Order: sequence, then structure tokens, then C-alpha cells
Amino acid sequence: MADFVSRRRTMVDTQVRPSDVTKFPIIEAMLRVPREEFVPDNKIEAAYVGENLTLEGGRVLLDPRTLAKMLDALEITPSDLVLDIGCGTGYSSALMQSMAQAVVGLEEDEALAKSAESALARVGAETVVLVRGILTAGATDHAPYDVMILQGGIEEFPQALVGQLREGGRVCALFMNGALGVVRLGIRKGDIVGWRDIFNAAAPVLPGFEKVQAFSL
Repeated sequence: MADFVSRRRTMVDTQVRPSDVTKFPIIEAMLRVPREEFVPDNKIEAAYVGENLTLEGGRVLLDPRTLAKMLDALEITPSDLVLDIGCGTGYSSALMQSMAQAVVGLEEDEALAKSAESALARVGAETVVLVRGILTAGATDHAPYDVMILQGGIEEFPQALVGQLREGGRVCALFMNGALGVVRLGIRKGDIVGWRDIFNAAAPVLPGFEKVQAFSL
């Protein structure tokens, strides 16, 4: 049987800490939450590799470095309500539940949502609420959110989501331009989000977050 505890420690020591992620709540969560519970059975041996892990429907589990650096930038506090957009199999939501007051995991892919439900139950993630719905529409029932994070690439950030982020709230998203991407941290100011670049990364664009092509004759 694989020693996943030591693999988690290796992941943190070789992928997370060297990326200047040192906040205790993030390190503790990544050492504690069993990532292997959130990957397909046929990918379990690859659970701790330092790259995006392919899931169903062309989606991915973000590589540990990228996810850890996004969490680091968001500076989640125990009073925060978090919307985890495209939570996939639920790993990111399980990590954040120990840092936040509560996490709403939003997923539109039925197979991924079922996997998330099972995995979150297995690890006892009691402050995660799983919501099935269109990712670009957000989860209005629980809004406004203090923090949003997107588990995949985007080309545009929908206005519908801006309206669900509280004034001064933080959002972290990976903006893709072709094969290249940059993670940005955004702060809501009135009806807009002000963005700043943080670091480079890459992931497939989440469904519905593609840039609308302008029609031209």
C-alpha cells in the first residue's frame, strides 16, 4: 500500500514551500487533506505529481503549486465565505474549509459533482456546501462572497460573478491567452474588479468562460 502521508509531505516540501507559500493554514491543510481521495481511481498513483491532473470532461485538478499560490494570495480568514467555482472533485473545497467560515463548492458536471460529494463525505468536510449549477452563473443563494477562486482557466470574468462578490472581496483566477496564462488577484470596487498579475500558470479554460468572439463581416 502506498504511503500517501509521506507523499503529501514530499509534495509540500518540493512543490509548495519552494514556491514561497509558507502560511501555516495552507501548509497544514495540504499535509492533512488526502489528495488521493479526490482523483479518479486509475490516477491514484499520480495524485501528488507536480502538474495538472486530468479529470472527466476535459477538466483538471490544478497542480499543487498553482493552487497553493492562489490560496496564499487570497489570504482566507476564519470569517470568510468562499465560492469555489468549478470545484471538480472537491479537493480545493476540502483544503479551504479549514481556513474559512464555510465554502460553497460550485460544479456543473454531474459526474464530477457526484465524485465531490462522495470524497467530501469521506474526509469529513462538514463546512463545504456542494451546489450543482452553471459555473458562470455563480451561486446566488449564498451570496455575497468574501472570496472567490476558479479551479481552471478563464478568458473572461462574467459580470454575474462580480455582483456576487462583496465590496472589497477578493477573487483569484487564471487568465488564459492561448497556451499561456497568468494568475491574477482581483478586488471588487463598485461594479468592477481591479486585477493585478501574480504569477504564470496554465490550465484548460472552464466551460462558459471563453471570450465571446466579436462578429465581423
